[in-house]
Amino acid sequence: MNELNKRLMKFAVDVYLVTQEYKKDLLLNDNINQLIRSSASPGANYSEAQSAGSIKDFNFKVRICLKEMRESHYWLHYFHDICPGIIATDPLVQESEELCKILSTIVFKTQNR
Repeated sequence: MNELNKRLMKFAVDVYLVTQEYKKDLLLNDNINQLIRSSASPGANYSEAQSAGSIKDFNFKVRICLKEMRESHYWLHYFHDICPGIIATDPLVQESEELCKILSTIVFKTQNR
């Protein structure tokens, strides 16, 4: 597993762990579940991209990773705004920003190859 795979996995696990205490709140539960799904998706899709049959296929799968990471970033900002100080999102927001930049760079460098 390469470093990006490890960071994507750690991000998904960290999101899961941070949100578990709030899943009992019925008003937040659906949104938390969506955040958990979107935060786990980039790692799964990036792992799949590693066995892509072509650079075009690889680029397509990494674009899906980026799309899901951007969604995670949105949900983290959402929780930061509606539950300031309750759900510890600041480090996760920063990590999602960094992962978006990394994935964007990969997409950019592989899109015309």
